[in-house]
This record gives sequence, structure tokens and C-alpha cells, in this order.
Amino acid sequence: MEEAIPVHPGDFSYEVIGAAIEVHKALGPGLLESAYEECLCYELQLKGMAFQRQLPLPIAYKDVRLDMGYRMDIVVEGQLTVELKAAEVILPIHEAQLLTYMKLSKIRTGLLLNFCSPVLRDGIKRMKI
Repeated sequence: MEEAIPVHPGDFSYEVIGAAIEVHKALGPGLLESAYEECLCYELQLKGMAFQRQLPLPIAYKDVRLDMGYRMDIVVEGQLTVELKAAEVILPIHEAQLLTYMKLSKIRTGLLLNFCSPVLRDGIKRMKI
């Protein structure tokens, strides 16, 4: 289910959204996703937040773990999955990707951030499972 923003202080997504807005203000839309990822991680580091980037996400099937090449863009404090996009529009497949990562990782909260949105607020989806 998708929740409306703004979110409440104390929620990790609040700090991440603030950091993403800072990046978007400085860079604007139109760059590659990797540039936004690098800058967002720098902002998270400045805030003293623990995060992992490009975290491998294997699939557990029966008694085996299969490395399928899935990688979560950023996982913040082990409790928030952040999927970055630099797309003209957010499509249902982007939302499905985030939900899949959340289910596979058992992380219940996720943010989908589209940095190509002229106003970043319009490119943010917060999801919970």
C-alpha cells in the first residue's frame, strides 16, 4: 500500500527524502541515476546514517540461494529500501520492482525516488508492505 507524503519526523524516510530534495535542488533533473545515487549517499553520510548501496539480493528457493543479479540501490539503517530512478515517468513496473525488493529482503518500507521529475516531491512514492 502506498502512503502519502509528507511523512513524520523520526521515520528514516523523512531524512532520506530531505537528503534527496537537497540533491535534486543542487543537480536538477536530467542526469544519470548513478550520479544521483552517489550524491544521495554523500548526503546520507553527512547525516550520519548507516546505509548500504548496490546490495545484492539473492532469491531463496527451497533450500538454495540463487544469485539472480538483483541489487537494491540503497538500504538505509537496514529498515528502508530506496530505489532510485531517472525516468521521464514512474511506471507500474518501477513500483513492482520496489515491492519485489521489499518482499525478498523482508524490509517493510520503501521509497521510490524519481530524480527526473521537475519537482522531486512529485517523483516520490513511499510504500509499505
